[in-house]
Amino acid sequence: MAHTESGRILIVDDEPALLAVMEQYLSRLGYQVLACRSGRQAWQSFESQPSSYALVIADISMPDMSGQQLLLKMLDLNPGISILLCSGYPFDLSILPASVQSRVSFLQKPFAPKMLAAAVEQLLRGRESPEPPS
Repeated sequence: MAHTESGRILIVDDEPALLAVMEQYLSRLGYQVLACRSGRQAWQSFESQPSSYALVIADISMPDMSGQQLLLKMLDLNPGISILLCSGYPFDLSILPASVQSRVSFLQKPFAPKMLAAAVEQLLRGRESPEPPS
């Protein structure tokens, strides 16, 4: 099942092995994926084509720019983007501005590939239909 119609996924993580696994797994599921090793590299890719990305998967702890800083800049440029933050440490989404909390999810590391796929699907589904069925 190809997912290219739902836009590209930008992954940013400073752990090369994890980055490669996520990129390969999501590509195999049919997503169009761009992997970046730093927040700065991810920002440059995103800034040049902000509307071409449907989802960003970002590590919270990176040396050059935190995932939190990155997501706020990205949401400022493309308010419709969905973001999945990942970290080995607990993270409380309520510390983010209330206006962006509905666009952001968190996945605790380490996670199984199926958990990543489920989080991606949920965020992209939410993007297509902002009103949840009641």
